Amino acid sequence: MAFLEDGNHTIVTEFILLGLSDDPVLRIILFTIMLCIYLVTLSGNLSTILLIRVSSQLHHPMYFFLSHLASVDIGISSSVTPNMLGNFLLENGTISYTGCGIQLGSAVFFGAIECFLLAAMAYDRFVAICNPLLYSTIMSTKVCIQLLVVSYIGGCLHASSFILSFISFHFCGPNRVNHFFCDFTPLVELSCYGNSVLLILDSFSAGFIILITVFVIAISYTYILITILKMRSTEGRHKAFSTCTSHLTAVTLFYGTVTFIYAMPKSSYSTDQNKVVSVFYMVVVPMLNPLIYSLKNNEIKGALKRHLGKTIFS
Repeated sequence: MAFLEDGNHTIVTEFILLGLSDDPVLRIILFTIMLCIYLVTLSGNLSTILLIRVSSQLHHPMYFFLSHLASVDIGISSSVTPNMLGNFLLENGTISYTGCGIQLGSAVFFGAIECFLLAAMAYDRFVAICNPLLYSTIMSTKVCIQLLVVSYIGGCLHASSFILSFISFHFCGPNRVNHFFCDFTPLVELSCYGNSVLLILDSFSAGFIILITVFVIAISYTYILITILKMRSTEGRHKAFSTCTSHLTAVTLFYGTVTFIYAMPKSSYSTDQNKVVSVFYMVVVPMLNPLIYSLKNNEIKGALKRHLGKTIFS
């Protein structure tokens, strides 16, 4: 049952996710593509986590954060992809009210943590390049764990505000969500009314996280650029910059799509456009991150070659 009667009100008990397409043939094609992307995401990120755990050469703060970034990427993709894959094979993809809230909370939770981790990784690169002699002191194990704990607490608080807003919504009309997952904006459009204070809090929370993490990243890379330009050795410049390229690429992909989704003027808002960008942000980027770090990071490539060599010749 999609609706229940509660006095004079109709209460939505489940939602219909309209997905990416109504065309049966295109849905099968999209199912195949998304399944392949999801399998690559899982294998790539799990391999990154395992490689960092077993390689003593990668037991540094940068890779400590990278292993957690890989875990978060698995979380982001898994919060929406399995349900989306199932809905491709069904004529009417449905999700329960509780499942919708969990999906929304999970996506927001992991998305916020990714912002914090990317900022922590930028700070780590700043210390490594601008204060190399104090690196081991500043980026101690204790500091790394504290930054990680702050990231997860921030993610929990951010997700809690969105879940409270979702609970405050009263859905008394259509239950058809024009998206492939329970995104916040389509749910707001379906609700008859909600707590306006909580909605303001959600906007403030999302804006604050994006602004503060972008600020940390921008300041870190400004000082990094100044330090690199002051280096006399061309080889030193290249080596310093090469340690940042993979992170800069990941930051550009992540914040580029987030900015497009959440900073786009409402007058030019397009649901279909938003769906495509959301697929890239929540499904494609988590797949690309391990590829970016493995292809652009010499230490990871070296560790991978060593362990593959041991496996082949053992």
